Amino acid sequence: MKDPYLRDRIRITGVRPETADTKTYTFSYVDRRLQDGFSFRPGQFVLLSILGVGEAAFSISSSPVETSELSTTIRKVGSFTGKLDEYSVGSTLWMGGPFGNGWPMEKLKGNNVLVVAGGLGILPLWPVLKHLQASRKDFADVEVLYGARSPADCLFMDRYPELRAMRETCLMLTVDNVPVGTPWEHDVGVVTKLFDRMRSSPAGTVALICGPEPMMHFSIEGLLERGFDERQVYLSLERRMRCGFGQCGHCQIGPKFVCRDGPVFRYSDIRRLPDIGI
Repeated sequence: MKDPYLRDRIRITGVRPETADTKTYTFSYVDRRLQDGFSFRPGQFVLLSILGVGEAAFSISSSPVETSELSTTIRKVGSFTGKLDEYSVGSTLWMGGPFGNGWPMEKLKGNNVLVVAGGLGILPLWPVLKHLQASRKDFADVEVLYGARSPADCLFMDRYPELRAMRETCLMLTVDNVPVGTPWEHDVGVVTKLFDRMRSSPAGTVALICGPEPMMHFSIEGLLERGFDERQVYLSLERRMRCGFGQCGHCQIGPKFVCRDGPVFRYSDIRRLPDIGI
């Protein structure tokens, strides 16, 4: 087992602006042997470290089947991400991981897959979608419902046509509001508004949800009202993670550690835990 305290040097190989305050950073290990041996499960995360600044946890947002590089998509919100925002191609920093348990990919095989994401919640689900795309014959119908605050906050807009091109796949987008004069051809309203038009039904479907906790709360509530079982619903609780393997206690919720036991959980396993608004 790799030492969880170990951080390896990585180099930025690409920086792609996504929105006004969010960028996708592509990395590769400085030691190419580490990159050649790198793998991860969709839903896992890494810890990025900048010496003298600190470190923080970020979801991997690249394809799990194309691991010659890896990507994370990061919003500039604090001192660490502010410093990272100054970095460019060729800059180096340090990385540990991957950590945590990912989405139940084996349970998805042969089933319908419903993805419900809000805001940055699309990031840990993006590797799932890339995996489905690469192995489309292994899965039944796929439906993706994605909501954001405004058109300017929607991530990966130029990548959705490739999802729509997949067979037996439905994609619906919505935003909370559209500023006057802003072009937008999709729905307006919270993401649960799309439930009235979605094709997915409880029979043979696994639901994957990630987003702000209020959004996940109402999404789960909406699915249960439509006949989904608690055991069919999985969600990601990426919050307050520091050490990555359940030692510091910052992400503890009752007997669970989000970084070690999650960040992906089956809803039936956590619904009664304290300090969780879902």
